[in-house]
Amino acid sequence: MRTHPFGAAFLLAAGWLLAASVALAADQKQQIEGSTVVTILPEKEIPGGIPQDALHLKLDGKEAAVTSFTALRAPESRVEMVVLIDDGARFSLGTEMSEIAKFIATEGPDTRVAVGYMMNGRAALTTPLTTDYDAVERSLRLPMTGEPGISGSPYFCLSDLAKHWPSSDAHARREVVMITDGVDYYELHYDPEDPYVRAAMDDAVRARLTVYGIYWRSSGRFDRTLYAAADGQNLMAQLAEGTGGTSYWEGIGNPVTLTPYFQDIDRRIDNQYELGFMTAAGSKPEMQSVKLTVSVQAKVDAPQEVYVHRGAE
Repeated sequence: MRTHPFGAAFLLAAGWLLAASVALAADQKQQIEGSTVVTILPEKEIPGGIPQDALHLKLDGKEAAVTSFTALRAPESRVEMVVLIDDGARFSLGTEMSEIAKFIATEGPDTRVAVGYMMNGRAALTTPLTTDYDAVERSLRLPMTGEPGISGSPYFCLSDLAKHWPSSDAHARREVVMITDGVDYYELHYDPEDPYVRAAMDDAVRARLTVYGIYWRSSGRFDRTLYAAADGQNLMAQLAEGTGGTSYWEGIGNPVTLTPYFQDIDRRIDNQYELGFMTAAGSKPEMQSVKLTVSVQAKVDAPQEVYVHRGAE
């Protein structure tokens, strides 16, 4: 039996077209609603608060519709906070333990707190998330400076915390206060594309963590150098700002007091909002870049990315 060449070509082309349309349909993006937590600090009081129509949002460089904008205020909005301390920090951090304890003790009754230590690439929590602040304060201890393997990558530790967050409350805000030099001892040369920092940022965004970094020098000769200070501070700033948080330091030395930092963190938590939006999502989960601006005089701290997937519908 002979087949006409034009007929065979037509069938082949039709097959390709069918396969292409099936593949296209499988990867077709759908409009879904997502959300993220942002911090907006007005320069002066705005009667009635910040209006939703003052927001301008772009996702992956494309205009995105803002569907909701809700001020997160206690007691309606719960907070979960982990204070994560670098176990390689200098013993001088002991002079700040009373300030850390006071910071914890003054959190509101709707804030559950835990303390953890960055240890061998893990976030070792000393208590579960709890409102028993006395128990959390009793769990505070001096860093284990000098122990083999203690100083590693604080970014490994944050990834560990993000993947094993000690709560399944999907509606609580998740705040992390990292007290560390920020140096990645697995990648000592400064690299703005440090893969461990990138991975920690992605893990934090997926887990909806807002991170605040407080610089405190670690032990060891390397940490005495200007290079180490600048390296660690820059990496921590990159990480914190990528999650919608911020970082704090005073030059290359340890701060005289941590109290102003803690006060600013509380101010930021009091000025957080749940931002709802519409975006196009493919069949696979993905990260989309975020750019949020407002038409009022205010400082905006939003995550640089948001994790979107159809399961969020």
